[in-house]
Amino acid sequence: MATLLVTYDTKSPWLDYGGLIRAIKKHSWVRLTDNVFVVHTTVPADAVFASLRHFLDDSANLYVITIRKPFSGFGPGNVNEWLSKNLANEMSLEPDNPA
Repeated sequence: MATLLVTYDTKSPWLDYGGLIRAIKKHSWVRLTDNVFVVHTTVPADAVFASLRHFLDDSANLYVITIRKPFSGFGPGNVNEWLSKNLANEMSLEPDNPA
């Protein structure tokens, strides 16, 4: 399983991005900020990207990036707990506490 950072920037606020959010939430997920999620999934990063890209117009930005421990952050406790549980160690492919 991989843990992926999914970040997007929409430059067309009049468009409905509900489909994008629903597609992201098909995976185990946590929301870091309004437009940044982390998902834990068996789906490769390029496939996650391909599944999300069609929800955005050409003015938007979308990145799907594999992430691992260590991490540093300041935010809600539930987000920090999710990250601690689901991020693999730098030298490992498995999270510390598999779900």
